[in-house]
Amino acid sequence: MLKFPLRFIGMLIGLMISVVGCSSDLSDNQVLTLRLGAEPSMLNPILSTDSPSSSVNGYVFSGLLKVTPELELEPDLAESYTVSADGLVYLFNLKQNIKWHDGEAFTAHDVKYTYDMILNPSTNTVRRSDYIIDGKAVEFKVLDEYTLQIRMHKPYAPLLNRLTMGIIPEHIFEVTDINTAKENQNPIGTGPYKFKQWETSQFVLLEANEAYYDEPPKIKKIIMKIIPDNNTALISFEKEEILSSGIPGKDFKRIAKNDLFNTYRYYDLAYTYLGLNCKHPLFSNKNVRKALAMSIDKRSIVDGILLGYGKPAHIPTSPEMWTYPKKPFFYDYNKKEALKILAEEGYIFDKEKNILSKDDTPVTFKIITNKGNKDRELAATLIQKNLKEIGIEVSIQLMEWSSFIAIVNEHVDPKKFDAVILGWSLGLDPDAYSLWHSREYPRGFNFVGYSNSDVDDFLVMGRKELDREERKMIYEKMYEEIAMDVPYIFLYYPESLVGLNKIIQGVSPAGPAGLLNPIENIYLIEK
Repeated sequence: MLKFPLRFIGMLIGLMISVVGCSSDLSDNQVLTLRLGAEPSMLNPILSTDSPSSSVNGYVFSGLLKVTPELELEPDLAESYTVSADGLVYLFNLKQNIKWHDGEAFTAHDVKYTYDMILNPSTNTVRRSDYIIDGKAVEFKVLDEYTLQIRMHKPYAPLLNRLTMGIIPEHIFEVTDINTAKENQNPIGTGPYKFKQWETSQFVLLEANEAYYDEPPKIKKIIMKIIPDNNTALISFEKEEILSSGIPGKDFKRIAKNDLFNTYRYYDLAYTYLGLNCKHPLFSNKNVRKALAMSIDKRSIVDGILLGYGKPAHIPTSPEMWTYPKKPFFYDYNKKEALKILAEEGYIFDKEKNILSKDDTPVTFKIITNKGNKDRELAATLIQKNLKEIGIEVSIQLMEWSSFIAIVNEHVDPKKFDAVILGWSLGLDPDAYSLWHSREYPRGFNFVGYSNSDVDDFLVMGRKELDREERKMIYEKMYEEIAMDVPYIFLYYPESLVGLNKIIQGVSPAGPAGLLNPIENIYLIEK
């Protein structure tokens, strides 16, 4: 997975880069064409949740803070900040003379407005709980045009990471309904690139912000082409029609030998999973979910589909995260034991007919995933085969991204899906309240309807604990509880395999922050 500059944390999905013009003297011909793996849903950082939208938003909008290539936080719109002795009050001094892309002045009122809108119940956002502690909202107060006070009633460990959120312009949205505003398709930000054009199913065009408050970007235009199929992108990459691509495992060694390209391998803060609808009659039973987990051969997915470019996943965090335990809990692959558990729950396995049933009804369900992601498609097929071996009939539906992501983005009736293969990219902070807390169903990211009071407690404790080691122990307990409950069957940690044409310069070291972070450093040279 190729990662773009993290101006604010967002969910990511495979994205690639290309170039349609270059110049050795860094002229106005510096045009970088990026590949989006799907259509963005909405170009408003407080409303959108999908990776394509986040990738565009990351160039257009800025946050109070931003993430460095070293995964550190540093000021962006902020000039500096101080913290009170009790850790409850943050005072942010903002950079002055920053302009919105329409020429209006950026002030502290825009920052307060952004977070007030997130906290407003009428705003269609899943991010509200990120700014609420024990039922009480974080308070944002303007002290003057360039000074903002943030006050909490209790310590809140994830706060600074939450301040990477892109800030939106008050003067634009205060006169309209933010949920339906036309500016959600035609955004105005303060970031290094201005939005220029969006042609549905074709491309998004951005132009360099010549009035950018930080180092001006060397790339003058970014064209983000919407290309759902990964194989098509790889073919274009090899023809040098595009200059970067995620590379399938089967092609990585071959591409690495080509003198035209630099190749990179690294692990993101990400995992891929099979999410089970806990409101579905079949998956509402924890022991059934456990039996399914024991029937899926994750090692075969990693070795046979990823060709070893990955690791089996067991818990809802990445091995790259500091909270990852030394020995994560997981259920062993054991079909015999799985059938025993199912029998105890009243399921009968007819070995001759190879059918699992209960009350004379065969067990069947459907897995959905996004079309074009070959690893997920093949994983679904292998899972289908594994479960057929214990008599469960699984169908697979490949969906266009817009329909698929609606499950998360638009909170569709959860009864409309049984199981889903999807991936999460994680922020720098281990807080996962919006993913796992029972209050986050159905309007948050907890779209599978998972509920466990102990997990709820761990999530709350983890937010309030400031000691790193104590926090780590809290999350280790939470990971074990979730792994035992199996709301997700964690499948694999994919290794990012990326190729860049050697004319792309200014690239950061391979890692979760992204090869092109910061975008201001990127430029193109002639061969």
